[in-house]
Amino acid sequence: MKTDTDATPAAAAAAATDAILTDMADGSHRALVVDSPPGAGKSTLVVRAAQELTAGGERPIIVAQTNSQVDDLIERLAAAHPDTAIGRLSATDYVATPALGALTNTTVGRALGDLSGCRIIVGTAAKWATVRDGTFGWAILDESYQMRSDMLLQVVERFDRGLFVGDPGQLDPFTIVGTERWIGLPHDPTQNGVTVMLEHNRGIPVHRLPVSWRLPTSAAPTISQAFYPFTGFTAGTSEGTRALEFNTTAFGNTDLDETLAMAFATGWALHELPRRHVPRTDTETIQTAANLAGRLLDRGALATCERHQNGRPLGAGDIAIGVAHRDQADLVRAALTRTGNPNAPGVAVDTANRLQGREYEVVIVIHPLSGRRDATAFHLEAGRLCVLTSRHRQACIVVAREGIADLLDSHPSTDPVHLSVRAKFPDGWEANHVMLAKLALHRVAA
Repeated sequence: MKTDTDATPAAAAAAATDAILTDMADGSHRALVVDSPPGAGKSTLVVRAAQELTAGGERPIIVAQTNSQVDDLIERLAAAHPDTAIGRLSATDYVATPALGALTNTTVGRALGDLSGCRIIVGTAAKWATVRDGTFGWAILDESYQMRSDMLLQVVERFDRGLFVGDPGQLDPFTIVGTERWIGLPHDPTQNGVTVMLEHNRGIPVHRLPVSWRLPTSAAPTISQAFYPFTGFTAGTSEGTRALEFNTTAFGNTDLDETLAMAFATGWALHELPRRHVPRTDTETIQTAANLAGRLLDRGALATCERHQNGRPLGAGDIAIGVAHRDQADLVRAALTRTGNPNAPGVAVDTANRLQGREYEVVIVIHPLSGRRDATAFHLEAGRLCVLTSRHRQACIVVAREGIADLLDSHPSTDPVHLSVRAKFPDGWEANHVMLAKLALHRVAA
């Protein structure tokens, strides 16, 4: 008998998608939830679901969390369904990107009345919250684990049924105010919309996408163990499908070169600087991350994968540097100009919050706990490390100062336990130890 483990990744992913679409067509469920690991094809599912709904006579709406997510979805929808009229519900100050402005089947409107001829309407949750009339049969809520429950409450009257698609391992919804007053209450507005919806609606089907098409075989098992221990997933590509090699063989024997060689050979590298307590704006750590990107561009790299079986050269746009704080990102951008490589400033640099949903060939990460004296809840958050270490298709390089494991051991998890609040697994302490155990096998001492 053929079991699920015998199925190819493509077959397993197709079966999961078919099950989701079958439940949508069933009509007996007010909502469905789709949990997805990094790079599992959430956007592809959203586009496919929208197609199925419009083919069945529905006029669905799509709720995303940021303007960039909305623009990306519209471009995907327009390419997949060139004959379908698509509406972009926008704020009055929104300026369409050149790519979106060139689409012939897309209309930008400030109000629902401007989009009356559109079969699919896409907008941010914040914009949909301003709409006070009109009801639709279906809503597709993309990146729904990033949506606060109070925002869901403001848009839920606009639709009868909802498909909630998101990644439960990523960062929780962001808020700049204290949340202590709401902890444990059934109407806690700072919880994500999916969790609150499931708490108040029993029997909602929860589906899981089983394959990551982004993460290589070197990364999927580790990311799965660290951040998705109860809902594992596999890589969509097989061993040897992806590879990195240098364009030049002559180079100096520096620690930067050794780190790059380790990352190219194994998919991981830990560039470990000497133990020292430093501020988060530590110049040495920041310049090291920039220098690694510059050195990679100096030497050149050829990336082979299922999309480019003969290989293609990597450019600055294929590399990202991920950090925890915005001031770190600003300093990294400045450090890239000092590497001496004229293309280095083209490397993407951003915080984990802004890197969510994006992917690159090679990602360089400044570890959130590097050089710290304490392990705060912000720097320990599992979702932050998950985002930073799951953006890559080929290799991930972590830059950190020695001593993170000792820091974790001296600051065990002391989060208070609240009534009516489920414990979150895995917690940041455990996830960090799993990642450190993996990175220790790929350590290069600076």
